Amino acid sequence: MPTGSAITLIDLGFVWPDGTVALDGLTASLPVGRTGLVGDNGSGKSTLLRVLAGELTPSTGRVLTAGEVAYLPQTITLAAGTPIADVLGIGVRLAALRAIEAGSTAERHYEELGEDWDVEQRAVGALHAIGLGAEHLDRTVGEVSGGEAMLIAITARWLRRAPITLLDEPTNNLDRDARARLSDLLARWPGTLVVVSHDVDLLDRMDCTAELHGGRLTTYGGPYRQWRTHLDQQQAAAAGAVMAAGQTLRLEQRQRADAEIRLARRNRQAHKDYANKRAPKIVMNTWAMSAEVAAGMLRTGLDGKVTAAREALEAAESRLRDDDRIRIDLPDPGVPDGRRIAELPGARGPLVIQGPERAAIVGPNGIGKTALLEDLVAGRGAGRLLTDRVGYLRQRIDALNDDASVLDNILAAAPGAEAALVRTRLARFLLRGDAVHRAVATLSGGERFRVALARLLLADPPAQLIILDEPTNNLDIASVGRLVDALRDYRGAVVVVSHDDDFLHRLGVMRTLEMRLPGVLTEAG
Repeated sequence: MPTGSAITLIDLGFVWPDGTVALDGLTASLPVGRTGLVGDNGSGKSTLLRVLAGELTPSTGRVLTAGEVAYLPQTITLAAGTPIADVLGIGVRLAALRAIEAGSTAERHYEELGEDWDVEQRAVGALHAIGLGAEHLDRTVGEVSGGEAMLIAITARWLRRAPITLLDEPTNNLDRDARARLSDLLARWPGTLVVVSHDVDLLDRMDCTAELHGGRLTTYGGPYRQWRTHLDQQQAAAAGAVMAAGQTLRLEQRQRADAEIRLARRNRQAHKDYANKRAPKIVMNTWAMSAEVAAGMLRTGLDGKVTAAREALEAAESRLRDDDRIRIDLPDPGVPDGRRIAELPGARGPLVIQGPERAAIVGPNGIGKTALLEDLVAGRGAGRLLTDRVGYLRQRIDALNDDASVLDNILAAAPGAEAALVRTRLARFLLRGDAVHRAVATLSGGERFRVALARLLLADPPAQLIILDEPTNNLDIASVGRLVDALRDYRGAVVVVSHDDDFLHRLGVMRTLEMRLPGVLTEAG
């Protein structure tokens, strides 16, 4: 494994304009090589990458890097109007080349192109390497699938060959083939990589694991599963230490109480002896003074033991994690078993979705899965909704009002709800305090996702059909588990597009609908 530091953080802090502290006093280093950066949703991973990339200016401290930094945000798919050529970083040069080829003699075109006469050829070659054609150069991000957009953006960073590259959730929306291509790129990646991801298979390809937790950044010299095993062992040891320290404290407290009982008995006997004039008064006074000194010494010693035991318990408890997880409770939408909820376009006629079915739509990137969902919700195409109570979580998370606050976005979906009640429910999605007043435009991809998920799940009246397009994007591993638990207990129908086989298995999918041709589904065996 490569050695040396690629990134050094010195007392790094970042505070949002509304006073929300995102990072506070981070002092750490990330090594040369490939590092997987993990942490719970809301821990500050995306904010940290933006600071490292220079998109955000630290409130305190500084960042030292061993070279230029390239950055891929998880929100790349939101830039729907951006030309693919610009994503690849060749937009200006490609336009200049085409202008010259069309007969232009303008000097500025030659200056913009420089010596890069094969720019289009190289770009087409890069697109072919990831399974895309030359025609994609003339499209925008919004005209390709989320998976295709992500793969193009990753390829662009690879071509840039910066000494340090930051990738935020690079496997979002990628199908199996695309993930295989990404793995190949990572194996050949030039320079240092820092990857934020919830994809365990991807994290296991890293040399090192860094965790952002509790305001600290720590590193472990191994891939994710090794780090996870190490952490679990640490937590098991911490739990054992808490139990042992608790037992010791209770023992010391009991011994302290027993000592007080013995001292009380001695004191009563001394008073009795004094009343009965068992010995001369001066002698008994001497006995009393000696007893008080001995009792004081005994109390001091026992109190010290209790204090030490309590401090040992507190120290042990400090090593035991109390991780903050999202909590999802779905209301009963009142859908009877067998109620027809929707019809999807099938190769041999409509495919009926009934409550409370769980149906998965699978297929390669670019085949049209998202387009099918968009048409279904919009009332276009061959599909048909049989209920007006539909919750739709878009892949691109572009249905939120970026200029409005988190709270206002939720209230728009539940106009009759009280703001105080909504804030209580938002806290379950780790959106607390002043964070609910932040504009959506300032949120990380994971925070945007949680707002969109909360907006869908807190809608009033509750949805009878939930449609999810790549719902595990941007969720940490533990939160995916909470989402699975909530959806499994949900009494409505669920239609989900996902490339996450583990998620689909845990969800208990009843039907798998495969798209082999654009817009047409077939029942998978």
